[in-house]
Amino acid sequence: MMPLLRFVWTCWKLNLAGAMEFRLSFLMTAGMMMVNNAVWIFFWGLYFRRFPVVNGWELQDVMMMWAVSAGGFGLSAVLFGNAYRLASLVAGGQLDLYLTQPKPVLLHILVSRMSVSAIGDVLFALLLYGLFGDRSPLGLLKFVLALLIAMLIFLFFVVTTQSLAFYIGQAEGIGQQLFNAILTFSTYPTGIFSGWGRLILFTVIPAGFISYLPIGLLREADLAFTLQALGMTGLVTAAGLWFFHRGLRRYSSGNAMGLRM
Repeated sequence: MMPLLRFVWTCWKLNLAGAMEFRLSFLMTAGMMMVNNAVWIFFWGLYFRRFPVVNGWELQDVMMMWAVSAGGFGLSAVLFGNAYRLASLVAGGQLDLYLTQPKPVLLHILVSRMSVSAIGDVLFALLLYGLFGDRSPLGLLKFVLALLIAMLIFLFFVVTTQSLAFYIGQAEGIGQQLFNAILTFSTYPTGIFSGWGRLILFTVIPAGFISYLPIGLLREADLAFTLQALGMTGLVTAAGLWFFHRGLRRYSSGNAMGLRM
């Protein structure tokens, strides 16, 4: 286990070092992502000045929803950035390099790339937590748990959708659309949805378990919801691992020559 952890840590350090090689580009890319998120926060702020409470949601809850959603996505894209281009790697027959290495294939793929712009999402999440979150030790612990839940749901939902490439070939388009769906719905209060829409958000596209965390975990620490969120996280993780490895047996080599240091 320790050699594997050292391998992952080394990949993360090399990814960050590569991103920091062009520091101005790094700062501009991460900074623009923070600005993009701040625009949405500005509009939510204007909305809550007119309507202070929306189906039990207050401004602080929405701010923390954005902190959890942006932070969860940001961590998944920073630490496991290749998840978001897995379909193109499969379709292009570019997994050969990872299959020849004595490392777990999926883990090796995921940690081999970092999204620079997603660093802005992580910094933005931390800023929102500092401004609106509960900064007590218990509050910090709950926030970390919320980020972990959101990160794993984002990560393995994307792994599952991107692994469609093993079965249907070109899956970049549908994978991106499904990712956009979970990302979009995770930044809207669940209280505005009802009926079939709410059912879909807590089953097919589990964005509801991300967007409701500010209410069900950070504000009230609802044990039933927390257990359900952890159960869904485990289910999505298991589904992603199973779907990828089942699809890997269908993979056809692209006969590409490559070298990874």
